[in-house]
Amino acid sequence: MKAAVLNKYATPLDVEELKVDEPRAGEVLIRTGAASICHSDVTVADVFTVLPLPVVMGHESAGVVEAVGPGVDYVKPGDHVVTCLSGFCGHCEYCLTGRPSLCQQRPKRAPDAPPRLSRDGERVNQMEDLGSFAEQLLVHEHALVKIDDDMPLDRACLLGCGAITGLGAVFNTAKVPPGSTVAVVGCGGVGLSIVQGARIGGAIQIVAIDRLPEKLDAALELGATDAINAADVDVVEAVQELIPGGVEYVFEAIGSKATVESAVKLVRIGGTLTIVGVIRHLSFEIAGQDIALERKVQTTMMGSNRFRIDIPKYVQLYKQGRLRLDELVTDRIGLDGVNEGFDALRSGKGLRRVIVFD
Repeated sequence: MKAAVLNKYATPLDVEELKVDEPRAGEVLIRTGAASICHSDVTVADVFTVLPLPVVMGHESAGVVEAVGPGVDYVKPGDHVVTCLSGFCGHCEYCLTGRPSLCQQRPKRAPDAPPRLSRDGERVNQMEDLGSFAEQLLVHEHALVKIDDDMPLDRACLLGCGAITGLGAVFNTAKVPPGSTVAVVGCGGVGLSIVQGARIGGAIQIVAIDRLPEKLDAALELGATDAINAADVDVVEAVQELIPGGVEYVFEAIGSKATVESAVKLVRIGGTLTIVGVIRHLSFEIAGQDIALERKVQTTMMGSNRFRIDIPKYVQLYKQGRLRLDELVTDRIGLDGVNEGFDALRSGKGLRRVIVFD
């Protein structure tokens, strides 16, 4: 099967032929229908350099089950599924207390077992044990969720990371109540999902903040009540003009030092800042006065998701027209266009590019 492989960091991906092993105990073989290019794919390939090479990139995907290994009874061939990088073991403290997104014991193949993917006998790794930029996926059953067959796969794939992170940050992590004020710093795929979560949840004012006009336009279309271009004005002053005293629930969806330090200044007394952007490789400074008077700063891991519960609900919200995913797809491309998709994200152009497989 063909897959997009990262062989050297900060270089283009190579579309190559790989061998896929048969599904073993607990594993599922999926024929990929669609895979979205997430900004995290670009960041990991260009900056983080934490994955063992060579590696098939990608982690947002949806497809149809082709075969299952011994012991798998959750899905069967023909089922439609969405993959999620929040693979869970099902028996650790986090799983048993309803926080599977924090599980650190993701099921893996035994070290002495044959590799799932190989190239001329050499092991090829899978990003987040998924490797979505491939015609087939061989994953553990605890990394997928079954969905309705009539859910379009080129939109379902968005639910596996960006959408579930943004929606979950609102519903699961911050637990934003109806009638709240919300600000969203960064209006990419995750930020726009936060905007939609706030709208669906009944926020009365949703302020979208970004530096790109097209993303602010998208935020307004998807439910934001106000838009602030951070390239033109002082964001703190602009928010204070809209919501005197500050915002009850602020979400930072970029993961940069500057945006985190700015976002905390938007929070009202007793309010909450939820940092959604990836900050593991980031240091920042927060003044004591900015978190005084019971202001709260918290992070979220993948929207504190329980993806086997959450994603089917989000599918229903989409089918009801309440969750809008079509507007998040800038373009549909083939696997051979993956590097152009990466370049578009690097330049900040558009939202999600979705790789569609035959």
